[in-house]
Amino acid sequence: MANVSEILMAPVLVAILILFIYAIYTLGRFLSQYLIRKKNYINYFKNIENKKNKLFTGFPIHNYFVKNPTASEDEIEVYALKKLETLRIVTRIAPMLGLIATMIPMGPALKSLADGNIQGISENLIIAFAAVIWGLVISTITFWPASVKKRWFAQEIINIRKIKGE
Repeated sequence: MANVSEILMAPVLVAILILFIYAIYTLGRFLSQYLIRKKNYINYFKNIENKKNKLFTGFPIHNYFVKNPTASEDEIEVYALKKLETLRIVTRIAPMLGLIATMIPMGPALKSLADGNIQGISENLIIAFAAVIWGLVISTITFWPASVKKRWFAQEIINIRKIKGE
C-alpha cells in the first residue's frame, strides 16, 4: 500500500496546482463581478422597486429569472446552487488534497528517520508541509468569494420574490 500511495503523490500535487490556478482565476472574476455589481447597483434596485424585468450584468440569478420568467422558485434556487457548486467544492476539497499530500511523504520520512537519514526526513517533510499550506491557501482564497456570492444570490432571490409580488 505504501508504494501505491507514493504513486498518488504526483497527481495530488498536480491537482493542488490546478486548484491554485483556479482559485486565482476565480478571485479575479469575483473582483470583476463586484465592480460590475457596484456600477449597476442603483439601476438594479430601481428596477426591483418598479417590478420590471430587465437584464443587469453582474446579477446572474436575476438574469436567469428575466430569461425564464415562468421558472419556479425552486428552479431559481437550484440554478443559484449550480452557480456556486464548483467554488464550494474547491473550497472543501483543497484542504483534503493538502492533507493527502502531507500524509504520503510521512512514510518515507519515517523510513529515513529509522535509517538515520536526516536529509531524507527534511526533504519529505518540506513537501508534506508545503502541500498542506497550499491546500489551505486555496481554500482561503475561494472561501471568501463563495460566501459573498451566496449572500448576493440569496438577495437576488429575495428581490425576484418582490418582482413577482410574493
